[in-house]
Order: sequence, then structure tokens, then C-alpha cells
Amino acid sequence: MSQPNQLHRIVIVGGGAGGIELATKLGKKLGRKKRAEIILVDCSRTHIWKPLLHEVAAGTFDSHENQIEYLAQAADNGFRFRLGRMTGVDRDRRVIKVAPTYNEQGKELIPAREFPYDTLIIGVGSVSNDFGITGVREHCLFLDTHEQAENFQRKLLEATLFVHAQAAPSASHDLDVAIAGAGATGVELAAQLHKVTRLFKAYGLDGITPQDIKITIIEAADRILPGLPPRLSQATQQELAKLDINVLANERVVEATADGIRCESGKFIKAGIRVWAAGIKAPDFLAGLGLETNRGNQLVVLPTLQTTQDENIFALGDCAACPLPGGGWVPPRAQSAHQQASLLAKTVCARLRGRPLPIYKYRDYGSLVSLGKYSTVGNLMGNLTGTVMVEGFFARMVYLTLYKLHQLAMFGLYRTTMLSIAHQFRASVHPEIKLH
Repeated sequence: MSQPNQLHRIVIVGGGAGGIELATKLGKKLGRKKRAEIILVDCSRTHIWKPLLHEVAAGTFDSHENQIEYLAQAADNGFRFRLGRMTGVDRDRRVIKVAPTYNEQGKELIPAREFPYDTLIIGVGSVSNDFGITGVREHCLFLDTHEQAENFQRKLLEATLFVHAQAAPSASHDLDVAIAGAGATGVELAAQLHKVTRLFKAYGLDGITPQDIKITIIEAADRILPGLPPRLSQATQQELAKLDINVLANERVVEATADGIRCESGKFIKAGIRVWAAGIKAPDFLAGLGLETNRGNQLVVLPTLQTTQDENIFALGDCAACPLPGGGWVPPRAQSAHQQASLLAKTVCARLRGRPLPIYKYRDYGSLVSLGKYSTVGNLMGNLTGTVMVEGFFARMVYLTLYKLHQLAMFGLYRTTMLSIAHQFRASVHPEIKLH
């Protein structure tokens, strides 16, 4: 714990959905009242809700108008933000180590630093797992970060402009998209891309027809959305079929090349744009912290969300391996991070008062998969209703509500309402897709 007459030092590493919500809650509860010092550390300057990255990549969601500036959020809510990437921890001295920060030209802007803590909370999320498959890192695009999503959108627009200028665009595969992985990210991205490619003609790229753009999803399991109930998989596949999106199930990727993706069966899917969305893991540096981790680099935690080998270090979100009472692990979903952030806000207050720590109990409220304007499917879970399958308009409204709940945690009711109104005005005058 902190020394006498010294504020308790709380360091939160990772400004994802859970990290930024937790920093905001603790800043309001403790930081503003000078009861604790809260620092949020992240390697990016801005935050965007990760479930929206597929829309950023497709160009249907303008991240620059919807991102949160960490410095501004910190100033408004009683915590401090520090830019940097965590590389290690000295548990004896209770300090985290942060790498230098460089600009695009390689100039060092911020030197390597250390931040002392009394309570350390790690929420660095997850990254794509390429499983060591040949060529994936070199030839596939990823959607782990805001920057990667923006890069995808630029490449898509550049490929579109290039093909539009050709005499016979249908003869090439430059605009064909192959997506490895039929989880929520892969399926949602495919639907958004279908919408975008059909809008190109409306904005003057009339030389490109729907037949020039083929979208293929490749999945190693026997069905898409393998983590969800079979009925949802079937309903989603039916919707994808209506959009002429090709789904290849039971196909394991063995190689990615500059021309496409090769499967174990021998199939080769030609595609100018190749996306990897086939698995996730926690960042590799977590395995070197001297704490217990699993094969996916996740920090193994107790029901209190404390790491198993250090009571002063907690983990939340995708990087935490949290056991379920009946066996298995809490799934890496945004709702898990939200729940854990709410619990850890209470946990920190309990630690300051010397009280027993609360226990995390995961509540599964269901899963929703958005197919953009075409459809939304999912299952909702409740104590009274059990599991209810939902589709169409109602499911879409529930899906949109999830983002609004995140905004409410960040800004409160008044600002969230104003942001929603402003978004409607912007949508009425801006193009449906980002064209730059």
C-alpha cells in the first residue's frame, strides 16, 4: 500500500473499453476528491470503441468525429493520461516500465520511463493471433487498432480508384476481399464491405459493378460464428447468401500470399485485399512479466480479478483469463470488460478502506452480430426470459444501445444525448462512406 500522507497510486495500463471506463469512474470517485492518484497509460492518443473498428475499416464510421481524446477525457474526469507502451514491471519496487515514444520520422519524443503504483490494473486487450501461418503477417491486414482500421480503409479506397481507372476492371482480383475467420469481426466486416462497394457507383465510380468485387469468408470450423448458437449461425449465413458473400466453412488456412489465401484442401482464393480475423491472443509482453499466463498470453486471475501471483496487480478485459464457476473462462467480449471495470471501481475503493474485495460474477447478456443496414441477429439472455433469439430491427436497436451505454459511462446522459443529436445532423450532410 502507499506510504503515510501519500495518495494511493493507481495505474491503469490500456485505454480500451474497460480501461477508459475504469479510469473515468475512479477519477470521478477518487481523483477529483484527492483521495487517490489515477494514471491511465496507453500507446495511442485516442480511444475508439473496438467493436466499431470494422465500420472504420469499411469507411462507414468516421473515427475522427467519434474518437475520444485521452488527455481531454482525463482533464474532465479527475485522472491523468500518459502516452506510452508498457514493456515490463518491477514487482519488488512496484513500478511499471514504459518504452520510449517516437514520431513517424523515428525521433524520440518521450524517453523510457517508470511509473510507481500501489494498485496496478492491466487492460491491454488482445491482438490477432496468426498461429505462425506462413505469409499472414506479411500479406494480410489486421483490425486490432484504430490505425490498422484506417489503413484498411485507405487501401480499399486506393484499390477502388486504381481499378476504376483500368479499361477492364473485371479481369483483375484487385478488389476481391478474402477474410480469414468467420467470427463476429469477419462477418460484420463482410457485410459492411458489401454495402460500401455498392455505394461506389453512387459517388461517380460507375465503371465498377458488383460483379467486380467478390467477398469470401474462410472459416476452419464447420459453421460461421462457431462461438454462438447454431441457429444464429444459420440465420446469419442465410443473410450473407442474400448478399452474394461466399462462405467457405471447414477450410483451414495454410498460407497467405500477395495474390490470395491458400487452404489445406488445396483451394486458393484470389484476392487483392486479404484480412486476418481468425483468432486473438493477449500481447506477447504479458508472458514476460513473471505472472501466471495461459497459452494465449492472458494473465490468469482470481475471482477478485487479482493476478494469481501478486495481490497488487489486477487484470480485466481480453487480456485476463478469468475462470467461470462451472468451468471454462469468461469470453473476451466488450460486455465482459464493461462488467469488470464496474467491479474494479468498487474493488479499489474497498482496498482503500481495508475491506474485503468483491467477487466478479460474469453475466452473459447475449451476443449480437450486425450485418449493417441489412440485418442484425443475436441472442439475449435474462433471468426471467432465458435465451431469446432476436433478429431484424429490434436486434439492431439493442446492438446500437451497447455503444450508447459505453458513451454514457464516458460522458454521462447530457453529453451522450448531445453527441447523438450532433451525429444525426452530421449524417444528414456527410456522404455515407468516407471518400478520403
